[in-house]
Amino acid sequence: MTVQQLSLNGNGEVGENVLANVKTILVTGGAGFIGGWFVRHMLRVYGERYTVICFDILDYCASKRNIHPVEHMPNFHFVQGDLCNPRDVKAVFQQFKVDVVVHFAANSHVDLSFVDPISFTQSNVVGTHVLLEAARHCGTLRRFIHVSTDEVYGENEPGQDFAFTEEDRLNPTNPYSASKAAAEMIVNAYLRSFHMPIIITRCNNVFGPYQYPEKLIPKFATLMSHSKRMTLHGNGTTMRGFVFASDVARAFDLIMHRGAVAETYNISSSKQIQVRDVADKILQWFHPGYTGPTEQYLEMVQDRPFNDRMYWTDDSKLRELGWSEQASFDDALAVTLQWYREYGEVFWPKAEAAIEANGLPI
Repeated sequence: MTVQQLSLNGNGEVGENVLANVKTILVTGGAGFIGGWFVRHMLRVYGERYTVICFDILDYCASKRNIHPVEHMPNFHFVQGDLCNPRDVKAVFQQFKVDVVVHFAANSHVDLSFVDPISFTQSNVVGTHVLLEAARHCGTLRRFIHVSTDEVYGENEPGQDFAFTEEDRLNPTNPYSASKAAAEMIVNAYLRSFHMPIIITRCNNVFGPYQYPEKLIPKFATLMSHSKRMTLHGNGTTMRGFVFASDVARAFDLIMHRGAVAETYNISSSKQIQVRDVADKILQWFHPGYTGPTEQYLEMVQDRPFNDRMYWTDDSKLRELGWSEQASFDDALAVTLQWYREYGEVFWPKAEAAIEANGLPI
């Protein structure tokens, strides 16, 4: 199975469009990994129905390659700017009559948040607040979709026999998740005080081709492609849910068209998997049938200051809208590993620092 087959699987229009007369979608962070998948999905599936504006600062983990080849479509516009700069953000709303905002832009690398936590507050909290203010005054907004994370719930406790629902309290445990939870508080204040048409999403780990190789799967794929050992935090027993990027793009399409204002939607994998098992699957893909000592390909390194054990979330509300995972983890992993082996170094030619960094960024 190829990237094209997986990305097109089930990617038709969602059906009845409850957003009649919506024309223009502003996607922040649209040149990043998830934002890029969403931009490509919307333009490929809906053609010229929508004008899509990609607003991105083009930080280290973003690239215009994420919006190729749709960048040449007449209804696509790229604007480089800083969300924390009110002048940049206001200019976009002055230039375009924005109907929908899908707010992906964020610092999301947990390990970096331990090193430089204030920058995460600046980007994720201040940037979100600046965007909300500009959107509040534009006068045309029909939807504001705020992209948060499952990490705002904190970890599932040992022995906890239930998944987090959207109504559970937020209990973030690292600077990244704290910044996302703080941003949610401001978002909720604008929903209540200014009656903005806001929807919040909280997603499990997203993976697939085009992701900057600082996160677990692309980093391990790149390390193995360079005949280097994969680095596991602690004993590698933390668990995560992984959702393929094309399924996530479909989820945002569905939420934009059918989601209810003032609701929050979890986007969840059907199963949790230990990161050690992910490493083993990657090892077996690169070296089928290998049964020798794992130390040749795996290295245990110091754990994070705090590492959440598991994020188990309940996405019943999203499934009631009609969403389900189309890509199995094993099929999507194989497609992703093949892509990194063939194209990763060309796509991300200056990612040496992320590849060499000690530890397990997820």
